[in-house]
Amino acid sequence: MRIAAILNRDSGTLRTMDLAAFCREAEDVFASQGHELTCQIVGGSDVLAAIKDAAHSADNDAVIAAGGDGTISSAAGIAYEAGKVLGILPAGTMNLFARALGVPLDIHQALRAVAEGEIGQVDLAMANGRPFVHQFGVGIHPRLVRIRDGMVYRSRVGKMLASLRAIAAAAVNPPRFEVTHDGAGERKQLVVSGIAVSNNRLDDTPVPVPETLDGGRLGVYFADTVTTGELLSLVVDVLTGQWRANPRVSELETDRIVFHFPKRKHDSHAVIDGELIKLDREVEVKILPRALKVIVPATLDAPTAEI
Repeated sequence: MRIAAILNRDSGTLRTMDLAAFCREAEDVFASQGHELTCQIVGGSDVLAAIKDAAHSADNDAVIAAGGDGTISSAAGIAYEAGKVLGILPAGTMNLFARALGVPLDIHQALRAVAEGEIGQVDLAMANGRPFVHQFGVGIHPRLVRIRDGMVYRSRVGKMLASLRAIAAAAVNPPRFEVTHDGAGERKQLVVSGIAVSNNRLDDTPVPVPETLDGGRLGVYFADTVTTGELLSLVVDVLTGQWRANPRVSELETDRIVFHFPKRKHDSHAVIDGELIKLDREVEVKILPRALKVIVPATLDAPTAEI
């Protein structure tokens, strides 16, 4: 295949690397598998334009994006619209889609695994027409992201510590809002502190990722209104993989759901794959079965890195 690799030099892992040397390594690794790879290093503000140009070029059969979850999510939408194959190299904090796809978290191992991989198809989710590969959230999660984004951090570890400080800050006054939803054949009105919708049902690991990427079902999760103590308890349950047993959490599975937020404030936000977006008064979330062509990585003997 002819492949264009776009590296977001502002992503956590890539900031401290010799990217010119890494590009040479990537070209050699892919050439050894019979592929022709070109490598482009761009800043965060230019990465989506570069991915879009590469995806819409007739010279490329596939696009590889190296970055965090936000970059990978946007790249997935671009590849889907262009009808191109997407490959990913994990270079962010959590790398949730990479984990779900089975890409090694060590970026050098990931090169080899992707170069030796095969083309497959996975589900893609949409929130009001905006693609996402992992999760759409309202309430608790956007508040955490907004608080964290107001903090100063200079590394991947610093971002993780900022997230913990954001949890403590958000727990002082947990959100509470009304929502009506139509999904799974029923209509319900609820008052909750948080909603999360995942691209396929999440597993019970301490870093929850989808159990499968081609099940054709959304996982929809509601956190009932919580006190400060209950929110902190829920966070502990998430970190220990016990969140599904928490009495404040309920869930359902469906292929489409519509949320109505009757008292949405004008400055309310949602979050898609770690990125804040404006929250619309009505949001339709649906899943497109096996709509995204991806490079499924080869299984390597070497162990993957852990955070």
